[in-house]
Amino acid sequence: MKETSILHIGFDDTDSRKGMCTTFLAYKIVEYLKKEKVKFLDYPYLIRFNPNVPWKTRGNGAVALKIETRKPQLIKKNIVKYIKKYSAVKDGANPGLVFYEHKVLPESFAKFGKMALDHLVSRNEAKKFVQDNKLETYHLGNGQGLIGAIGAMGYDFRDHTFELISYRDKVNFRKKREIFKDSVEKMQQLTFPRTFNSFDETKNRILIAPHGPDPVFFGVRGEDPDAVIKGASLVKSKEKFCGYMVFRSNQGTGDHLQNEIDIQNLKPFSSGYLVGKISEKPHTILGGHVFFSVYKNGVTVKCAVYKPTKLTTIAEKLMKGDLVKIGGGIRKSSKNHTQVLNVEFFEILDLKKYVVLVNPLCMKCKKRMKSKGKNQGYQCSKCGNTSLTKVEQEIPRQIKKQFYLPVSSAHRHLTRPLQRIGKFNSKIEFNNSKKWFSKTT
Repeated sequence: MKETSILHIGFDDTDSRKGMCTTFLAYKIVEYLKKEKVKFLDYPYLIRFNPNVPWKTRGNGAVALKIETRKPQLIKKNIVKYIKKYSAVKDGANPGLVFYEHKVLPESFAKFGKMALDHLVSRNEAKKFVQDNKLETYHLGNGQGLIGAIGAMGYDFRDHTFELISYRDKVNFRKKREIFKDSVEKMQQLTFPRTFNSFDETKNRILIAPHGPDPVFFGVRGEDPDAVIKGASLVKSKEKFCGYMVFRSNQGTGDHLQNEIDIQNLKPFSSGYLVGKISEKPHTILGGHVFFSVYKNGVTVKCAVYKPTKLTTIAEKLMKGDLVKIGGGIRKSSKNHTQVLNVEFFEILDLKKYVVLVNPLCMKCKKRMKSKGKNQGYQCSKCGNTSLTKVEQEIPRQIKKQFYLPVSSAHRHLTRPLQRIGKFNSKIEFNNSKKWFSKTT
């Protein structure tokens, strides 16, 4: 009998802003692989990479699969056909597909994935990686998708979550999604905290459904496969989905902000965090966005907090000397704008005392003295006691030393929600008996 092979498969950049979806392609490939009776060795991976890259479509997500098969060559050949069929090349997609036929992936794959998480990785770096590791690849267009394909295959999960993504029948593509809002709100209430970012109560807004013409109907994110399957079963709509698949993911982990930004060498489109002191009083511009600067080691970085995050009311109360930890991405400078760190979270580590000079207090009458005139000191109008100078008074700050996040509707796919602060999932083993894939029509 022919021996089995372990086959790692990664692909990315098959969608465009006009349609299609890399996860839908994964759904179709898994549907095919099940017909071939392959053995799945893990849940499909949905890995979100650096959200600041300028050419990303929506969530900058790549997909990887790990299977055991006796027919690796046939499967590779047919997956290439799926890439050709389901990639939106005419609308600007640049799909990349990578195969690695070995039991264990070298550590270099995880390092590449980490680099793609918070930095800008070039196509040349991907091509060199392919050559160095003798990978089998296929690409269309400029091959941009090879970067995510490699990174997703060997992604090192420091923490992980799951997402169940349901898909639409082809006849419903480009039609408005009609999901009952109250069912999503109830679903979140019943499954919290095992699911996250399903409904924004502050804006009364559904967060599980995209708005574009792609095949995704909705997606439920959570801590384990049971949670997302249960959550999806509670969602009600006029439209029935044609199937779903559960992905292991890095969504909601904040992994793109674990890298400390080199303040001496800010790289455009990179992500991470920095710790420094507020160097100037924040100012608000037309439109409600707030800008302030943070300095460290003699270098100052301008930071932007945008109104939709609902963090502006907190940012406005910062003052010079406050110690903060800022997480976000570096926006490239332009003709009209300097380089800016777009804030995704901030944590106030220390608050400077807010001290003002006030008229002295009469210790006898417990009332503020009044000025006797310029340079003439102060006198109590009731008992006549006098004092020569004003005194310092500390004014309570209206903000606290704590962690601040945008409202959930302003979260990126990778943003770690408040309910997940301090929570890290250890490896949840693959259970093929669970209904992680379903085709209903």
